[in-house]
Amino acid sequence: MQDIRKALYVGSRSDGTLIQRPMSPHLQVYRYRLSMVLSISNRITGVIATAGAALGVFWLGAAAKGPKAFATARKVTGNPLGQLVLVGWLASVVYHTVGGIRHLIWDAGYRYDKEELNKDGPVAVGVTAGVSTVLAVALLAVAGCRRSKRAKAGKVS
Repeated sequence: MQDIRKALYVGSRSDGTLIQRPMSPHLQVYRYRLSMVLSISNRITGVIATAGAALGVFWLGAAAKGPKAFATARKVTGNPLGQLVLVGWLASVVYHTVGGIRHLIWDAGYRYDKEELNKDGPVAVGVTAGVSTVLAVALLAVAGCRRSKRAKAGKVS
């Protein structure tokens, strides 16, 4: 064997004779499809959702610690960058939920044909965009209403 990589693909049959195993194709061989990107995105959004949950625990901890710590947490979440992070977290949780529902349907043995997979991908993206937008607008509207009520009452923060 001239190349060490060839040694890694040597296997044996059940009778003990040596064979050369085929090399698995690398990522450059595959054509990227929407279902592949969505599957990878589902895993990534799971990590983001977990990180956001950890931030939620810190927020709850600030609320439990007292008014000064909670005021600091509200400044962070009230900042436009903080709100953008919260909307991104919301979208990742929604997409991970939609992806999880897709996987449950597949596990039940439905919608696993190639045509159905190709139809379900854009639907999952659309549902995620729609639900995320509605929830984000509703939450930002509630926050805006509460902020204006506090401003009228003289408690600007």
